[in-house]
Amino acid sequence: MQRWRGYEAAPGGWGRSVVTIGVFDGVHKGHQATIGHAVAHARERGFKSVVVTFDPHPAEVVRPGSHPAVLTEPARKAELIEALGADVLCVVPFTPEFSRLPAEAFVHDILVEHLHAALVVVGDNFRFGHKAAGDVALLERLGRTFGFGVEGAPLVAEAGTIFSSTYIRSCVDAGDVAAAAAALGRPHRVEGVVVRGDQRGRELGYPTANLLCHRHAAVPADGVYAARLVRRGREPLAAAVSIGTNPTFSGRERRVEAYALDFAGDLYGERVALDFVAHLREQRTYDSIEPLLAQIAEDVERTRRALD
Repeated sequence: MQRWRGYEAAPGGWGRSVVTIGVFDGVHKGHQATIGHAVAHARERGFKSVVVTFDPHPAEVVRPGSHPAVLTEPARKAELIEALGADVLCVVPFTPEFSRLPAEAFVHDILVEHLHAALVVVGDNFRFGHKAAGDVALLERLGRTFGFGVEGAPLVAEAGTIFSSTYIRSCVDAGDVAAAAAALGRPHRVEGVVVRGDQRGRELGYPTANLLCHRHAAVPADGVYAARLVRRGREPLAAAVSIGTNPTFSGRERRVEAYALDFAGDLYGERVALDFVAHLREQRTYDSIEPLLAQIAEDVERTRRALD
């Protein structure tokens, strides 16, 4: 898959293409269906498929300070889109100037002049241009003017629930990682670099990897989870993950700490990912070390069962 920074990176001899546009945070089942439609249409017609997305999240530029929790970091999002068969990932820098681009200019400059779109596939709720003034109906009218087709991909839902990035963020925020996984089509992932913590887990016999995550990462609610710790080029490790402030030890800083089962290596400085499989329990405060150790042992066994 080719990766372009900005639509201006399209080569001069670029032929016709099938384009889909969106933030695609999470690359959830709805996104997968939309991108899949674009890829299939492109292959049928002998064109290239182009996925256009934005960085940073448009909300942060339009309403500074409102950046939503990020379900997939840029590199992960690119991997997932590539796995869907897209030929090109075009990441458009979302600047204040770009946010003021009228809907008609958005279509002419990006879809017509640079990407030579023959077909544009978007979700039924797609909006574009300054103040999100453009919708699918306007896109269809402009398509008739400029000579490209438009397909509005229906939203994906199960049991009456429409899958969206907002819905998945709410699931993660509530600690319902199973519901998030159902909408994503895979476990929710949080990535970070392993840094040194208080070493308290090591003293208790359960050394943990303390993850330093991106400030906008969609970290699940406080609690204990069963997860898989993913290392590049290695087999995943079963992990019991604690998220919270360590109330038993009067902690204040919210942390993501993973105890990798049956692992004795050193993870410091390594970038790892946690794929959350199940919520085991809420955070609790213990009066002494003994009940805490008993609870951790139970958490480890429940983690094994959840991941079997």
